[in-house]
Amino acid sequence: MTASPALPALWEELHGRLLNFISARIQDPQEAEDILQEVFLRIHTGLESIQNAAKVEGWIFRITRNVIIDRYRMRRPLAELTDGLEEPPPDEPDPGSELSGSIRNMVNSLPEPYRAAVLRIDLEAMPQAEFARREGISLSGAKSRVQRGRRLIRAMLQECCHFEFDRYGRVIDYWRHCCCCIRRAAGEIPPS
Repeated sequence: MTASPALPALWEELHGRLLNFISARIQDPQEAEDILQEVFLRIHTGLESIQNAAKVEGWIFRITRNVIIDRYRMRRPLAELTDGLEEPPPDEPDPGSELSGSIRNMVNSLPEPYRAAVLRIDLEAMPQAEFARREGISLSGAKSRVQRGRRLIRAMLQECCHFEFDRYGRVIDYWRHCCCCIRRAAGEIPPS
């Protein structure tokens, strides 16, 4: 089996960036190199299926994230079955619930028209039509406010954290790039 002509060019272009991406998530340099080799093996086997050349880089980084996630899954020790099956295993922390306190504080730091919309519609589950009626604005105005508020919160979170999602869009893991989300949640930094 011969290498695709594009593969050496991809290796030259992306080798360093991919290794840095992997090394930021995997501390062992040898394991990071192994993951990089696995990534390029998957690129080699799937490169012919790519029809839109503009999306190759995103496809490659998605492969890289998946290989890293697979490696973490392989590390998890398997639980032994014992006679005491009545005791449930301790729950893993839910990343969404870990972030909920920070998100509440971020919502409170939003500018007023957006804060009220996100608080009432998203956190208190008020119907948008009801919120619009109470605020004396149109339904499209209420929708616009809550969408802008959500975008501000998303920007705050993405500024300081990296998120991994499952196929349903639920947060399965996250890690902080910096401590700004903690400081923003405490009200020390205004929303961007």
